[in-house]
Amino acid sequence: MLELSAVQREAFANKVRKGFNTTDVALEFGLMTSEVSEAFTAWYRGQDVGEELADIVIYVAGLAEILGVDLDEEVGRKLAINRERVYVPLPNGALVKRSQR
Repeated sequence: MLELSAVQREAFANKVRKGFNTTDVALEFGLMTSEVSEAFTAWYRGQDVGEELADIVIYVAGLAEILGVDLDEEVGRKLAINRERVYVPLPNGALVKRSQR
């Protein structure tokens, strides 16, 4: 199994090797958004969505490396928060976080 930190390093190293952007954060967010759209389109058309989801992860990992974010640490921290979070259904069935009063 790959560690997110290794994925980050490899995604960034590939960008450097191939001459892709490593400094324009806004561009990276835009490109990542287009990958999300491609994944949705593949799913909507009943196509294999796995490769598109992998592209999203690679973009996130590369962006995290550009920004100096440790995804291993941040994902672990966020999963712990989500485990403790309580959601309540609205009348329309949508789930929302219960306020922390």
